[in-house]
Amino acid sequence: MMAWLRLWTTGLMAIMALSVSLGISEDSGLPVVDAKKQGPAEIVRKENYPVLFRQKREWIWNSYYVEEEKPGSGPERIGKLKSSKDATVRRFEIIGEGANDIFTVDEKGDLFVTRSLDREEKAIYHLKARILDGNGRVIEDTGEFVVQVTDINDNVPVFSTFNGSVMERSPVGTRVVEVKATDADDPTTRNGDLRYSLIQEGDHAAFDIDSLTGVIICNTNKLDRETKSHYVVVVQARDMGGMATGSTATTSVKITILDANDNLASFTQRTFDLVVPEDRKLNEVIGTLKLDDKDQIQNKEPIFTISDENSKKTFGTALSPEKDGQLILKQALDYETKDSYTFTVQVQENLRYTADNEATAIKTAKVNIKVLDVDEPPEFSQHSYNFTVREESMVNNIGKITARDPDRANNEIRYSISDKNCPIQIDPITGQLSTLRTLDREVVAKHMFQVKAQEEPSGLESFVKVNIIVQDINDNPPEVIAEDIYLCDSDKTGMVIGILRAADKDDQPAKFRFSLASESSNFSIKDHGNNTAAIVVVQGPFSMDDPRDYSVDVSISDNGIPVLTSRTKVVIKVCQCDAQRNVLFCKALAQRMGVSVHALIAILLCILTILVIVILFVLRKRYQKDSLASMKNCGEIHEQLVTYDEEGGGEMDTNGYDVSILTSACNDGSLLRHPDRLPHPSLYAMVQKPTQHTQPTACKGDMAAMIEPGLGNNSG
Repeated sequence: MMAWLRLWTTGLMAIMALSVSLGISEDSGLPVVDAKKQGPAEIVRKENYPVLFRQKREWIWNSYYVEEEKPGSGPERIGKLKSSKDATVRRFEIIGEGANDIFTVDEKGDLFVTRSLDREEKAIYHLKARILDGNGRVIEDTGEFVVQVTDINDNVPVFSTFNGSVMERSPVGTRVVEVKATDADDPTTRNGDLRYSLIQEGDHAAFDIDSLTGVIICNTNKLDRETKSHYVVVVQARDMGGMATGSTATTSVKITILDANDNLASFTQRTFDLVVPEDRKLNEVIGTLKLDDKDQIQNKEPIFTISDENSKKTFGTALSPEKDGQLILKQALDYETKDSYTFTVQVQENLRYTADNEATAIKTAKVNIKVLDVDEPPEFSQHSYNFTVREESMVNNIGKITARDPDRANNEIRYSISDKNCPIQIDPITGQLSTLRTLDREVVAKHMFQVKAQEEPSGLESFVKVNIIVQDINDNPPEVIAEDIYLCDSDKTGMVIGILRAADKDDQPAKFRFSLASESSNFSIKDHGNNTAAIVVVQGPFSMDDPRDYSVDVSISDNGIPVLTSRTKVVIKVCQCDAQRNVLFCKALAQRMGVSVHALIAILLCILTILVIVILFVLRKRYQKDSLASMKNCGEIHEQLVTYDEEGGGEMDTNGYDVSILTSACNDGSLLRHPDRLPHPSLYAMVQKPTQHTQPTACKGDMAAMIEPGLGNNSG
């Protein structure tokens, strides 16, 4: 029982010790060890070295500083690492930026820098340190400290390029440009504290500078671009707060004086003499009034005024691209009416300042214009001519075109129309228009052409537009418009089977009257009085088997002057319809035999062609016959040889072929000719065998003498 109690007490104490050690570790910021992973031996070791659990940091830090660019032959002490914890034997370690290279520490904790430093390259170094005892065990845990590099004035100010501008006549204090310099030294110290000033080398009198900000301002209100358009000022920057011992730098700043409209425009001369031909066109520039203005062109704003009211109607003013005055022609010049003009022109400007040339500017100029005579082309009395001509009539006096020579010579004018297809002609001397042929408004309602007026003998010419409007007359009879006219086989008396309308090509509105042109036993016309009429059944019904076709002759007359009437035959189809009078099918109209004019012409041409072919054939046959007859009278002998595969057939052969031709040659080789010299049958014509009492009149030739013995033997 006691053994069990001791065992329980020992376990309880171990658990309490573990809890206390964990709590201390959490308070001290050291890592907490998991109790489940520690054995009793580990717990005992932790209790033997309480520095890992209970030690609070005891570093006593001071700020460590080292001056930049400080020369030295060896390491220089810059401070000492201290701790409230002390030990007989101990060793210091440092880690971090430059540790054990730029910075070293000895066993006493003295901190050394081994070489010179540059603050502009690196101003602060971050390091860590810890203390170990002779056995390498940690006495003081890791702590951080910094080494700051202190600045010295080893850099001069640096400028970039600056240029400025300011408007002329600007008031004192007007901002021009801000000039800035940079210094690599510490800006929180006087080493980097800059002051600005203007030095005597430049145009410093007209400008001033703010020593802190570097802003250059105007020091006068009399800047004049026309006197001096550019300034150069020299700016100096000095560090050390502007002390004489500070480093300096300078830069040149170019200041441009901008132009303002502070000069009056002045005429370059007091009198301008111009010569202008009378044929110059409207709104054309006829002369330039030169100005002298020292301001730049964008600031020139002259205003011109013509003093004479009458001259204002003929001439105007405008600005040229160079801002000079231009005279513009507002009305046409006429030498014969007025050959010269004289007036004055004033120029002024609205300025914000008092002009420098107020007393010397020429503000008024006299203008003398001389008009030159020019041989001008004819002038028509009107810009265009309009006439009216009744259609279908010849008119000899449509109207007259008139033109004149505007010059004092007053030359004669000749008129002509260049359009050869124009139905209007013009008298070349009087300009009287007349018709060449009747006009038809329904074909062309308006004729337009040009008339040329040519001056003699100079040949100058002008053209004018002429419009001839054709006036309508009642010359077109009415035309029937009949659409969908049909009757049903079941239509009764009084049924309307179609509506008629009328149209008229004339321009005048017409009122048409409808009536039957010939009596009809089946239909009548009912005029509605509104240019329409109805075809009404008088007697029905009708049969689809009836071979007759139905039609009505409609007469339409208009109310024109004179009254025109037309007569039209309206064909009416016969159809079978349903109860609502909808067409089911219609009977075909009877075909009427007839030949159109075109068909008749085609038939006549065919007959004529056949006759020509027959005549040509007959002529050809006759020509061939005459040619064969002429061959009989020639001196040649034509022979025909016939071969047989069997013996001769006696008289059949003599009857089949005429052998008398063989005996017709005389001994001298010539053919027997009849004394009458007339044509005889062909050489190959069939002949009768001669009788015994008939003696041949031809002499025996050699061929006949050879054949006769054979003939005699055959007959025996």
